[in-house]
Amino acid sequence: VQLQASGGGLVQPGGSLRLSCAASGSFVRINDMGWYRQAPGKQRELVASISRGGSTNYVDSVKGRFTISRDNAENTASLQMNNLKPEDTGVYYCNAEIRVAWGRDVTPRWGQGTLVTVSS
Repeated sequence: VQLQASGGGLVQPGGSLRLSCAASGSFVRINDMGWYRQAPGKQRELVASISRGGSTNYVDSVKGRFTISRDNAENTASLQMNNLKPEDTGVYYCNAEIRVAWGRDVTPRWGQGTLVTVSS
């Protein structure tokens, strides 16, 4: 099972970016999906998550600016980031809780990370 993240880049403050995450390989179900970020010198933190049913959760600092969504049929998740601020800079990682087979435990999988830099 692999998670492929894309969409990072350099953007000016106030700008927008859209991150995408696609799961591939052999599995039977994806439960929660989420985006984490790690800023330089800081621990990785959860930015946003979405359940299979569409319930969302955001860290306070991005509420009203970021929107997480998913497509269960396509096994993808996206993070729309608007009004970006310099403090949003970091490496963003896609995460998914995946069940590879019925009767097996759900395990977390990580994408490779995509760099978001917000700077003028």
